[in-house]
Amino acid sequence: MHSDDYLTDIGIVNSMPKIDKVLIIACGALAREIIDLIKINNWHHMDLTCLPAKYHLYPEKITTAVELAVKKHISNYKNIFIAYADCGTGGLLEKKCNELGVKMIKGPHCYSFFEGNDKFTQNAEDEISAFYLTDFLVNQFDAFVWKPMGLDKHPELIDVYFGNYTKLVYQAQTKNNQLEQKAYEISKKMNLPLERRYTGYGDLETALSLA
Repeated sequence: MHSDDYLTDIGIVNSMPKIDKVLIIACGALAREIIDLIKINNWHHMDLTCLPAKYHLYPEKITTAVELAVKKHISNYKNIFIAYADCGTGGLLEKKCNELGVKMIKGPHCYSFFEGNDKFTQNAEDEISAFYLTDFLVNQFDAFVWKPMGLDKHPELIDVYFGNYTKLVYQAQTKNNQLEQKAYEISKKMNLPLERRYTGYGDLETALSLA
């Protein structure tokens, strides 16, 4: 699975025609979690297609990409749901979804809805200096954080980038010893204490159940 590609019709294969199904258009960083939820909940009525996860590095691309994907698929499905929160679009994604007549996940970003938007909001003031990781980002830390920031070549810049953070919060969607070890290694690289929280799928599962 390549996060830079469209991932089309992922899920449980069945004979239900597309016109009777829901298409989830999601961030590639959520692909594994959504596939797991489709299987766990037997959501046979859902298909999944993903936009490149690297758009998180270029949030100005998200709204246009979502619009193009909706227009491409809307005539083939009963309903379309956008598995993105605001994700740095400054409200533009929500506005576009309203124009297109499709729903999206509530919240500012995945760190919020994995934690649970209400709980995240309650803790936001106390955790303004926390750096968050999810299962995906633990797995892809070098590709999405370390190398794009140039820290693989200039580790002396660690304090410049992370000097204002006070802790690393790993929001774990699964109980995985290998990911926990990776998160610990990341915390050492960033010189930050690690706090691991098992959040499960949070509001993502709730939102998809209503799609």
